[in-house]
Amino acid sequence: MNLSEVQAQKRRYGIVGNSEGVNHAVNVALQVAKTDLSVLITGESGVGKEAIPRIIHDNSLRKSKKYFAVNCGSIPEGTIDSELFGHEKGAFTGAVGEREGYFGAANGGTLFLDEVGELPLATQARLLRVLETGEYIRVGSSEVRKTDVRIVAATNVNMAKAIRDGRFREDLFYRLNTIPIKMPALRERGDDVVLLFKKFAMDTAEKYNMPEPVELTEAAQMRLKKYPWPGNVRQLKNLTEQISILSPERVITPEVLDDYVPDTPTSHDIVPVNTRNESHSFENEREILYKILFDLRNDVMELKKQMQSQRGAADMTGVPMKSSQQERPITYYHQDVTYPVAHTSKNDEEFQTPEEYIEETLSLDDWERQMVIKALEKNKGKRKLAAQDLKISERTLYRKIKEYGLDKDFDE
Repeated sequence: MNLSEVQAQKRRYGIVGNSEGVNHAVNVALQVAKTDLSVLITGESGVGKEAIPRIIHDNSLRKSKKYFAVNCGSIPEGTIDSELFGHEKGAFTGAVGEREGYFGAANGGTLFLDEVGELPLATQARLLRVLETGEYIRVGSSEVRKTDVRIVAATNVNMAKAIRDGRFREDLFYRLNTIPIKMPALRERGDDVVLLFKKFAMDTAEKYNMPEPVELTEAAQMRLKKYPWPGNVRQLKNLTEQISILSPERVITPEVLDDYVPDTPTSHDIVPVNTRNESHSFENEREILYKILFDLRNDVMELKKQMQSQRGAADMTGVPMKSSQQERPITYYHQDVTYPVAHTSKNDEEFQTPEEYIEETLSLDDWERQMVIKALEKNKGKRKLAAQDLKISERTLYRKIKEYGLDKDFDE
């Protein structure tokens, strides 16, 4: 390791600290900069991953070309493809003109994809194609375009769990992870905590024209070094600014810190993609659906009683129901799903009871079978793609195909 070059880069990009983990990350970034290999930076939120791609780009042969940083987690799923790959005029509502997209604009340069673990699966497939062939297609176009872009990605997601859950493509992970760089958490950096506190205190005092920055006693320094820092450097910066502005004391003791440091820090585990069980099951979803249908049945029965009561009252008084009551369909709304429950008609034989309607239309097995068929038809029998659309594993899809006797119709 060329320590002098590492220190020079840290000064240039404002990286404070001398811990082994930070020095190693900067050194790897310098070594890989001259190549075009993809780099994946991992680490918890707030550790300072954004400095590494700048070091890579500014020390590469592409440094005279464009550099773009894209936060994949902040772009809505419906527009992420357009942002990355561009779109043609009229490709969708609001596409009043063409858009080049980041892969076109960054041609010859470097593209930093932050929070890459949040990309939708469809976008992951398109990104994999760019990484493997350098080709992409704009949204709404059939023309294949070429681009020469160096990809540096970063994530705070637990990628191993994301792959197991089917939320991130394993082939894309290995393609991005050609050169892995891990940024250490603040609690692993020892004395760097004190150095960072001093820097943030000096920056705050200078920014707000304070006579002097706050200082830590030795006991307070030990307290900060023992704290687990779930929010990492970002949390330490916020805490230092709070103390600098709000504390009347300029010398900070452990007793002063007690007013600002939380007693029970939140978890600092790397973020999982979702909180579901690792092996997907329909059991919980079935329970939810049964509960919805049970509630729906009770509401429908109550509605039916009211309708019968109104009809009985009309028969006794000899007053006919209003035309709006005779003709207007009654619709029941439940969790964004509309169910036509029943309707009145001049011909009593046309009346369909709620029990009959639910019995005919809301069979869970029939619904599930139709969803499987539609997914397979959409993907021309490709089970892997159909499973991704259904958000289930291929093994579960294979079991459903056998269960519903679809193996002859959709035999790969």
